[in-house]
Amino acid sequence: MSHAHFLARRKRLLQTIGDGVAIVPTAPEVIRNRDAHHLYRFDSYFWYLTGFPEPEAVVVLIGAKDGKSKPKSILFCREKHEEREIWDGYRYGPKAAKTAFGFDAAYPIEQLDKKLAEFLVDRDTLWHAIGHDSSWDTRIAKALNEVRAQTRAGKRAPRAIHDLRAELDAMRLIKDAAEAGIQQRSADIASAGHARAMRACRPGMAEYELEAELSYEFRKRGADAHAYTPIVAGGANACVLHYVSNDKVLNDHTLVLIDAGCEVEGYAADITRTFPVNGRFNAAQKDVYEIVLAAQAAAIQATAPGRHFMEGHDAAVRVLTQGLIDLKLLQGDLDNLIEKGDFRRFYMHRTGHWLGLDVHDAGEYKVGDEWTRLLPGMTLTVEPGLYIRPGADIPPALAGIGIRIEDDVRVTESGCDVYTTAPKTVAEIEEVMRHE
Repeated sequence: MSHAHFLARRKRLLQTIGDGVAIVPTAPEVIRNRDAHHLYRFDSYFWYLTGFPEPEAVVVLIGAKDGKSKPKSILFCREKHEEREIWDGYRYGPKAAKTAFGFDAAYPIEQLDKKLAEFLVDRDTLWHAIGHDSSWDTRIAKALNEVRAQTRAGKRAPRAIHDLRAELDAMRLIKDAAEAGIQQRSADIASAGHARAMRACRPGMAEYELEAELSYEFRKRGADAHAYTPIVAGGANACVLHYVSNDKVLNDHTLVLIDAGCEVEGYAADITRTFPVNGRFNAAQKDVYEIVLAAQAAAIQATAPGRHFMEGHDAAVRVLTQGLIDLKLLQGDLDNLIEKGDFRRFYMHRTGHWLGLDVHDAGEYKVGDEWTRLLPGMTLTVEPGLYIRPGADIPPALAGIGIRIEDDVRVTESGCDVYTTAPKTVAEIEEVMRHE
C-alpha cells in the first residue's frame, strides 16, 4: 500500500478532530524471556495511520485552529544509531521518516513528553485511546497537568478527552480497494496453506506436522506471519473451540479441523477447514459436514448490503437446527428449538466477525439497539460449525465430530465476494487428498 493512502487517512482524521490533538502510539516491544523478544508487531491503529513499521514511535495529529494554522501530522521515532543498527537492523530516524512517510515534522522519541504539553496548550479536545494502556493514560495525564499548572500564565488545557478508537473503528470498518487487494493476497496465501495441509495429511501424523505445512506455505508465499495461533485439532479435539496444543496424533477414520490464517502487510486472513485424516469422509462425517456447508451457504447468501450483521447468523442457525433434528440430536418444532436456544449445545458461537488489520477487527456490531447494517467494503468471516461432544445420549458414530467451515467475505454493491478458495465441498476435499 502506498504512503499516499496513509496520508489520506491522517487528513481524514484531522478533519474529524477539528482543532483538537490526537495521540496514537505504536505497540511496545515485548520480552519473551531474558533478553529475547517476541517477534515485533506494530499497533493496528498506529499502522492504519502511518504505515511506519518500527517500535518506539508515536504519531501526533494537531488540528487546524481558528483558521490561523494548518493541520499537522507529526511523527516521533527512534534516532539513527549506528551501533544499534549493526545489531538490530536499519532505522529510518526522524529526518528520513518524515520524507519517506509524508509527515509534516518528525522528532526523536525522547522529545515527546516535552513537546506533548506544548501541543496541548489552548486546545479544546484531546483524542486518545482512553483506558487502553494505563502507562499511556498516566503519561498523558502528566502532560495535561503540566499545562494546567500554567493557568496563571494564561495557558489552557483541553477541557474534553474523547476516545479516538470510536472514530478510527468507523474508518477501519470500510475497506477501500487497496485494502481489498491486500486482503485478497492474504486469503490466497492462506488458502494455499490449507490445501497443502490437506495434501500432506496421513493417519499417524501429529497435529503439529500439519501446522508445519501451513507455516511453510505461508512463509514461502510471502506472508509476514500467522495472523493468530493456529488450531490443528484432530478427532474430538475439534470440539474444543480454542484448542491450540496441536500435539496429538491424527487417527484414521477421524476428522481434523484446521483454523489458521496468515498476515500480509498487517491484514489477516482467517480460514477454517475440516477434512478426514485418511482422505475419505465416512457416512456420519459426511452427513454432519453437509449440514455445516449448507448453513454456511445460507449465511453467505444473507450477507449483502442493507442486511444486518446477524442475519447471516440467523440463517445459519436455522439450517443447523434443522440438521440437528435430521440427525436426531434434537427433537421438536424447528422454530421452538431456535427460540429456546437448544442448538447451543452443539453450536455455541456466532457465525462471523469483522476482519482486517486485526483478525477480530475493529468496528461496532450494534448501533444503539440495532445490529449494524452491512455496507459495501465491510469484510467479515462466515464460520458456522457443529461440535458433537461425546455423551450418553450421543450415537457413537457422531460422538467426537467437530466441524467448522470458515471463509472471508467482502460486502459488495449487490451481495458479497468470497476471498478464500481452499477446497471446501466433499468432492473437492476428497479429490485434493486423493492418495495415489
